[in-house]
Amino acid sequence: MSAKKPPPAKAVVTTEAMIYIVRGQRVMLDADLARLYEVETKQLNRAVLRNRERFPEDFMFQPTAKELTNLRCQIGTSSSAYGGRRYAPYAFTQEGIAMLSSVLRSPRAIEVNIAIMRAFVRLRQMALSVDEIAHRVEDLERSLSRHGEDIDVIFAKLRELLHPPAPGREMGFHVRK
Repeated sequence: MSAKKPPPAKAVVTTEAMIYIVRGQRVMLDADLARLYEVETKQLNRAVLRNRERFPEDFMFQPTAKELTNLRCQIGTSSSAYGGRRYAPYAFTQEGIAMLSSVLRSPRAIEVNIAIMRAFVRLRQMALSVDEIAHRVEDLERSLSRHGEDIDVIFAKLRELLHPPAPGREMGFHVRK
C-alpha cells in the first residue's frame, strides 16, 4: 500500500505586510485582498460595487493621486505607463474588510477575514506596547534626572571597565620577595 500524500501546504502570507497607512488609517488594498481571497481583483471590486451601500467612505475609499504616488513608492507597483493599473485601487479599512465577508460568501472569505482581523489586532497591540515602552522610558528619564551626578559617576566607572588601560601599565598586586 502506498502512503497518502498530504495536501500541498498553502503559502503563508503575512497579512501585516499588506497593511498600509493612508489618511492616518490602517488599510489594505483591493489587489492584496483579492490575492488573499484567491479571486481576481476585478471580481472583488465588482462584488463590492454591487453592494456599494455596505461600504461607506470610512470603510472603503480610493486614494488621491498624491496618496497613490506615496503608496507606489512604498510597495513598488508600476505606473499605468508601464502596464500597471489604469485606475486607483480601493483601500479598505478594518471595518470594510469585515464587511467583505458579507459580500464574498465562501469558506475562503471567512478564513481570510479571520486572519486579517487577527493581524489588525496584533498591530494594534504592538502599537500599544510601543507607546507603553515610550512612557516608561520618559518616566525613567524623569526619575534619573534627579540623580544626574550619581548616574554620571556610574557611567564613568562603566566606561573605565569597558576600556582597559593601555598595555605597559602594570595592574594588580605585587608580591615582595
